[in-house]
Amino acid sequence: MYFEIVQNKIQQMATIISIETSTNVCSVCLSVDGRIVANKEDHQGQNHSSVLGGFVKELVETAKTQNMSIDAVAVSCGPGSYTGLRIGVSTAKGLAFGLDAKLISVSTLKTIAGSIARTHQELNGNAWICPMIDARRMEVYNAFFNTSLGQERDTAATIVNENSFYDILAERQVVFCGNGAPKCKKAITHSNAIFIDDADPLAKDMVPLAEALFHAGKFEDIAYFEPYYLKEFVAEHSQKKLW
Repeated sequence: MYFEIVQNKIQQMATIISIETSTNVCSVCLSVDGRIVANKEDHQGQNHSSVLGGFVKELVETAKTQNMSIDAVAVSCGPGSYTGLRIGVSTAKGLAFGLDAKLISVSTLKTIAGSIARTHQELNGNAWICPMIDARRMEVYNAFFNTSLGQERDTAATIVNENSFYDILAERQVVFCGNGAPKCKKAITHSNAIFIDDADPLAKDMVPLAEALFHAGKFEDIAYFEPYYLKEFVAEHSQKKLW
């Protein structure tokens, strides 16, 4: 009887590889039942295409040496860097297909909000968290979450000025975070505005969200899934003559 109970418990555990490439940080994490087994991060800039493959290979080998079968691959789906998202999603889709694993997509903004909610439990229960992804000049991709990670405002691309989010700030504290937040400090000066630096979206912070989505059976179609870019990519044409 004891053996059967242990076997049932093991079958309910999820082994997931999480991939985050939506900003200039590239990270990969291996987790089992929400527990982090291995984690790899590169904070040196846009090196995703050169480091991601090695990170993934290392984690797959780690899983093999510990006799783990990968149940799912979770990937940050955006919004974020167009190139970074393409690299991450194409890698995740290929890995999921090759391992016959499920594909899970996790919101980049919710990953950041989740990290803040877990590490800053002193926040006022009425406070909202506004993760921001840099989108050039004074534009940011953003959304609003309560401290229980319920989404209060839809994801949007916003050009920030001194009047931005005034209606929300008039009613509650708002924690602005993510790589788009620092440039907004001079524009958003309301006393209810709180800025938290160094809140990059990381694969290890995707783990609780990916675990919940796995057990809820919320999977993506590997063949047709695309990242959430929010805005179409527009290539800039060089003004230099080629000849």
